[in-house]
Amino acid sequence: MDESIPISVFIDECEYEFQARLVTMGYTHKFYVVINGMEIIYEPDEERNYRAIFTEVTHGAINGRDTELIKAVGNKIQSLFA
Repeated sequence: MDESIPISVFIDECEYEFQARLVTMGYTHKFYVVINGMEIIYEPDEERNYRAIFTEVTHGAINGRDTELIKAVGNKIQSLFA
């Protein structure tokens, strides 16, 4: 089952809006979020904290602002669903 969830984050007094696609699989789930054209996957780890997963190609394309956005979206997901 897929569900779309709006995620808003603020960085340096600017608001960024993303759509997170929640995908449930058995006993677990993942959030798929497109940030500046890159699909970032957030999944809970063993301690129920969300970690960002991305491909090696995506990793090479990440710049400083993208890193801030990836962390901010992960923190927002953590605050909403932990």
